[in-house]
Amino acid sequence: MLRKVKAKNARTKRFLDNRAPKVVENAKTSIMVRGSSSSAVVNQALADLYSIKKPNAVNFTKKNDVHPFEDTQKLEFYSQKNDASLLLVGNHNKKRPHNLTLMRMFDYQVLDMYEFGITQFVSLHDLNTPKCAVGMKPSLLFQGDWDSTPELQNIQNAWLDFFQGEKVATINLAGLEYCIAITHLNGTIHLRVYTAHLKKSGQKLPRIELVEMGPRIDLTVRRTRPPVPELWKAATKMPKELKPSKTKNIKTDVFGDKFGQLHMQKQDLAMLQTRKMKALKRTRDPAEDAEDDDAAGAGSDVDMGEA
Repeated sequence: MLRKVKAKNARTKRFLDNRAPKVVENAKTSIMVRGSSSSAVVNQALADLYSIKKPNAVNFTKKNDVHPFEDTQKLEFYSQKNDASLLLVGNHNKKRPHNLTLMRMFDYQVLDMYEFGITQFVSLHDLNTPKCAVGMKPSLLFQGDWDSTPELQNIQNAWLDFFQGEKVATINLAGLEYCIAITHLNGTIHLRVYTAHLKKSGQKLPRIELVEMGPRIDLTVRRTRPPVPELWKAATKMPKELKPSKTKNIKTDVFGDKFGQLHMQKQDLAMLQTRKMKALKRTRDPAEDAEDDDAAGAGSDVDMGEA
């Protein structure tokens, strides 16, 4: 069940209204949390991902005694205090070295969690290539067999939530400064970040070249906690304002073509009024007309004789 908090005064009401669900949600805020024990690889990975997510991110530079799969109470408190729905927790130990845990929250409760192990890491500061500006919206590219299992589908959806940023109606081609490619191949997730450079192509649209910006991270899936069906249903519920309006007896197929069904009263075709045109009249042969005239004259002679 979702928790409901009643406002005690006008100030609290304004605060709760600001955090209340909206038809068009704000960009999701992410928190980078260091565990009680972390390695230099984990710390640098959190710092690089924080630099990509800015300004919709909060970086905890101090160590925190958190264990996502054992106790989530502190992490739920961090989520509520910073109004954040995404958390990335980094820790390191002998059993699970260079560990990253991606968490999603709904109503400040843990929705799902996915734990990854870093097998390869190259910082963006180690690559002497151009970097993108802060706060730019990335273009996302997912490659591989993400639809093969429900677990991979949830992981893909979680990374999409983490990187997508604000939702926009239109896109400026010059504003697409960098691209994030996430590839799943042979059980490993390859995360690559590229800057986009527009070159002359001799046509109206420019030619785009991708130059690796960093970071370069390879991840393996360790532990997962899928979402609870009841909480997932509440989190993915579509507002009434965004539902498409239905028109009676009109359907749209997958190709966007509309099909309608009409109901008409029973018609009597004998009473159907057709258009009268000379072109539709039957043409007669002159020989037939002469025979008809002779027959008509002979009949009149007989009638007169009888009279």
